[in-house]
Amino acid sequence: MLFGKRRPVDDIEQPSLWQNLQSGLSKTRTALLTDVRELFKNNDFSSTEILDELESKLLMADVGVESTVQIIDALKLAIKKQSISTAEDVLNLLHDQMVEILSKIECPISIHNENQALFTFLVVGVNGAGKTTSIGKLANLYKKNNKLLLVAADTFRAAAIEQLKSWGDKINIPVIFQSHGADAASVIYDGLVEAKNIGANILIADTAGRLQNKSNLMNELKKIRRIISKFDSDMPVEILLVLDASNGQNALVQAQQFHSEIGISGIILTKLDGTAKGGIVFALATKLKLPLRYICTGEKITDISPFNAEHFVTALLNQNK
Repeated sequence: MLFGKRRPVDDIEQPSLWQNLQSGLSKTRTALLTDVRELFKNNDFSSTEILDELESKLLMADVGVESTVQIIDALKLAIKKQSISTAEDVLNLLHDQMVEILSKIECPISIHNENQALFTFLVVGVNGAGKTTSIGKLANLYKKNNKLLLVAADTFRAAAIEQLKSWGDKINIPVIFQSHGADAASVIYDGLVEAKNIGANILIADTAGRLQNKSNLMNELKKIRRIISKFDSDMPVEILLVLDASNGQNALVQAQQFHSEIGISGIILTKLDGTAKGGIVFALATKLKLPLRYICTGEKITDISPFNAEHFVTALLNQNK
């Protein structure tokens, strides 16, 4: 821990998830707290040097202007009221402000529903963001207590089909596929029929991996939704967008484009372990305001977890050591 007493995080059931999160955010944490840590030790909070340095670090970590202003303004007010007297006070206030911002996009998915309908994930995202890998991780996350089926409906890219089949073999989950260039909605329909036949309760479909031709993308997703609605109008459907955290503000632009074109219901943020710009989570919260469903913090199949604002910030600030 940086300062003061330990802040426990009691409700993380699997220690490995907590370790993955702390490790995965190490680059962002280093970028954010290096130098600022030393300034904190002086306890001279009347100096603008601390806030200026912190503001600079927040922006460099891609926290975004709106979130940065909210955090810095809260610190200025606390200093004015003289409610900050120690470095621990600063860190705890920083923690609370960050959690307040991120709690707005913390919205875990509930798979099980009253009608016991098949739950379908439609996963989209530009190539290279980690879309197919995220599907493999997501399937592995849920396979323990559920019966799953994967569907290779990103038929535009032949490699996507082979990659998903490889993931299916690795985690022992069947994959429905057709040939390269096949109609995506047709593949989805085959998947729905097979899911019903085998009694699956979760279907995860790899879909559009491009945004260059927006009209084709929109038409493809609309057709898929029509197929699903005709098959079962009560079926819960989640459209997940996979974003690469290392793209920083460009990831935010991608999210805005996808959402305006097809309507996204949630986000998977990948590659947090490979970037110092993990602060993009805050920009997503203030700019896009879409649920951040899952985060990926490493290359292992288990390096995925539902997003939790408290856990994320505590790990980011290294407050549980």
